Amino acid sequence: MLTAALVAAIGLLPWLSRTDPALTVLKARSADRDPAPGTLRAIRDQLGLDDGPWALLGRWLGGLPRGDAGTSWVSGTQVLPDVVHSLGASLLLMAGALVVAAGTAAAVCARTLRLGARGRLGARGPGGTATAVLAALPEFLVASVLASVIGVQLGWLPALGWYGPQWMVLPSLALGLPAGAVLGRLLDDLLPGAFAEPWAVAAAARGVPPNSVARQAVRRCVPGLLPNLGLFVVGLTGGSVAVEQIFDIPGLGRLTLQAALAQDLPVLQTGTLALVLLAAAAGFLARLAVRLLVGPALRDGALHSPHRPGPPAPRTLPLLYGALLAAVIGFGLPRDALALDTLARLQAPSLAHPFGTDALGRDVLARVSHGALTTLGIALAVSAAALVAGLLLGLLPRLSGPLVDTVSAVPPVLAGLLVAGIAGSGPWTPAFAVGVVAWAPLAAHTSSLLRQERATTHLAATRALGAGRWYLLRHELLPAVLPPVTRHALLRLPGVALSLAALGFLGLGAQPPSPEWGLLLAENQPYAERAPWAVLFPAAVLALLGALAVTAAGGVRLPRRTRPGRPAGPPGKRAEPAPERRQSRPDALLVPVSTSPTEER
Repeated sequence: MLTAALVAAIGLLPWLSRTDPALTVLKARSADRDPAPGTLRAIRDQLGLDDGPWALLGRWLGGLPRGDAGTSWVSGTQVLPDVVHSLGASLLLMAGALVVAAGTAAAVCARTLRLGARGRLGARGPGGTATAVLAALPEFLVASVLASVIGVQLGWLPALGWYGPQWMVLPSLALGLPAGAVLGRLLDDLLPGAFAEPWAVAAAARGVPPNSVARQAVRRCVPGLLPNLGLFVVGLTGGSVAVEQIFDIPGLGRLTLQAALAQDLPVLQTGTLALVLLAAAAGFLARLAVRLLVGPALRDGALHSPHRPGPPAPRTLPLLYGALLAAVIGFGLPRDALALDTLARLQAPSLAHPFGTDALGRDVLARVSHGALTTLGIALAVSAAALVAGLLLGLLPRLSGPLVDTVSAVPPVLAGLLVAGIAGSGPWTPAFAVGVVAWAPLAAHTSSLLRQERATTHLAATRALGAGRWYLLRHELLPAVLPPVTRHALLRLPGVALSLAALGFLGLGAQPPSPEWGLLLAENQPYAERAPWAVLFPAAVLALLGALAVTAAGGVRLPRRTRPGRPAGPPGKRAEPAPERRQSRPDALLVPVSTSPTEER
């Protein structure tokens, strides 16, 4: 039903956007051709536009069982072979990006694995700044730098085309490095709880090799990440539009974007259907892998909670990054972000222009500072709304599961086009488009953690003592799920800003002369070789936002709570459920009150 609703909405896109599909198709076929009334009438008759959207949708659906997805309105070729070819290229690129992401995640977690396997996690200091910077870099910016430096200037690898394994390296790096940094941070957040479980302590006491302990700790934490890994697979396949544009890769994301801009409905509907099917397959495989890894423990309620209270994280780094970001914004706000000076085009950084100037002579620092007010404000609002929606829907996995599988298949670019077609273009259109898809990873994370938390021993014991459903939700489940999901939402704050920036980069967000960060990067990217400061300084501020979000996320912890001991009740009286579980042994069974002197002894 959700897939049918999505495909129907795409079929109504030209009519929702109140544009003439015949004129759009004519411009896509030949931009210089005169849109005469007779020419537009011939296109309408050829495509059957006068029959209405529902007749067109019915004809497209009727051909699918026969393997016929229609012909492209622009090129006139068969749609299905083009979509299959593009899907193969995207899957190949996704495989390379996953290899890079796995290596990046392993590098991020290497220190925690080494210390945890040897029982020395207490010596681990604050870190994650480099990871935050890597996770905050836009994919299109990484792709542009790799293509211009490694591909063009150094000539080590090809920068354009899709002809063999050598052409996979640079785009795989551009997609895999930021994704691996985010996955590595999520895994690094779960590992300390796994190393503190009784099996890890016993293994260390028995002299089990640290490598074996580390492998089992990773195996223990991977099920909590598999749903998000499935979302990454779909996101890398359909959401890598900017990277495919830069490297000239004939992938499914690029094909879908071109079809959406040209309103080529057969290609757009078929590409979206392929993404939805891919999302459903990825979600099914992720759930199957979770059952294979921890299925018996989930069924028997024999897990230990990896989310336990911890000491407060150091506050020095977030305060330092926050003060630095505030200083940059405050120093640039008094400057005019729209003032033009054609005699000062592409000037290097100086006292008059600390961040240099752009191609129109505007001060880059002023534009970065003024754009921060819009970009950060919208990103914070979208992240907060996504956190609330992700938590609420994640608590209802039977409802949110199909929603996540469907929504995750929609690239933010396509969501932006649909929102713009329904609500019209405006400053909040990118925010609505990103918000439509931003809650899905948080809901998947919430459902995964909730499933494992329900199978813990302390929850079974608390339930056996008479605790009700609302008590378990308020005092056991939410305190265990809320901190890691909130940290996840903070980790994705730069990603939300990146999605807004990507829409601006592709021309679907703010329009000139707005200083929005995505538009700013898009305007200056052609001059990256001649004036690198026009791109590097905005990217550095964006990376500073990522460092602030990651270090601030480390401070979201379940506080240590203690409860005074209570004497056991009289024999025969039912014991009241404990309001909080003991923090010294969070996964030990609660002992029920004895009913006889013999049992008490």
